[in-house]
This record gives sequence, structure tokens and C-alpha cells, in this order.
Amino acid sequence: MIRSTITSRSLNPLKYLGHNLGKPSFNQPIMKSVRWHGGPKVSSDAPTVPITFINPHPSERTNTSEEEIPKLTVEAKIGETLLQTAQRNHIDLEGACEGVCACSTCHLIIDDDLFDTLSEPSEDEEDMLDMAFGLTMTSRLGCQVKVSEEFRDTVIKVPEMTRNFYVDGHVPQGH
Repeated sequence: MIRSTITSRSLNPLKYLGHNLGKPSFNQPIMKSVRWHGGPKVSSDAPTVPITFINPHPSERTNTSEEEIPKLTVEAKIGETLLQTAQRNHIDLEGACEGVCACSTCHLIIDDDLFDTLSEPSEDEEDMLDMAFGLTMTSRLGCQVKVSEEFRDTVIKVPEMTRNFYVDGHVPQGH
């Protein structure tokens, strides 16, 4: 399993005095955030909750009528991310960064009631969401939202498009 370690160092302005004038000091403690590629490992017999994805295959959609938007109800494992749920059920959600919050290709639109129960997105997630196509007030990255019992019978919308550098016609694949 591959992991990404994101580090940041805080600069101490007092270190700019004397011979270090104008040179940043990196002697401060490093804060680490570890993100596992592919998301958390969840047991195959983990409890599940039903979740409905609206527009699960936007790359295949040919109609434009709101009434005819396809829906797909799947069993989501508690503890996995929405990206993992989508990829396990062959829903068009790419996750180009393999779930480490380094892209916006797993952008989802969360039901209002569920959105209010979720923890606040991290600054990293907010930065990636800024690049998402069709951003809404209830947008989140699927790789950053873990399924819990509160997700039972909720509705998640897959946006019409995503921003990525693949050529037209690319069908997303899980890694």
C-alpha cells in the first residue's frame, strides 16, 4: 500500500534576527497528516447502509430531462469513503489522486440534511473543491467523507462533469 505524507513547517519570525535575516528557519516541529492511497481498509463483512447515487454514469447519459436522470441504490460499507463506495459499485467517480485529497475528480453533491451532520472540510479539501466543476453549497470530495450510519437512505449526486486532463470520452476507472 502506498501512502502520502503531507508535511508543513511553521516559520518562527524570531529566527529572522541576526545572521538568519531573510532566511526562513525550518527548525520547528513538523506536523504530519498521513493519507493512504485508496482510502481506509474496511472489512468485507462490515455493516452496510443503502445510499442512492443520482446520475451514477454521467459519461453515458444522453438525455437532458431532469425527470429522466438515472438513480442507483447501492450498499455502502460503514467506514469506507464515498469514493470507495462509488468505485466498488462501478459509479463514474474517478479519484485521479487515489483518494489523497490532491484533485477534485471525486466531487459529489451531498443531500442538505446529511451535509449538516458532516464534520467541516479540511483546508486542503476546500482548496481542491475550489477547482471542482459545478460547485455547490453542499459539495464535498468523496475521498474525504466516510460512510456512517447517518448515511442510511441518503441521496448523493454525481456532477455532470469533472475537471481532469484526460481526453474527451475517457471513462473513469478506480486504481
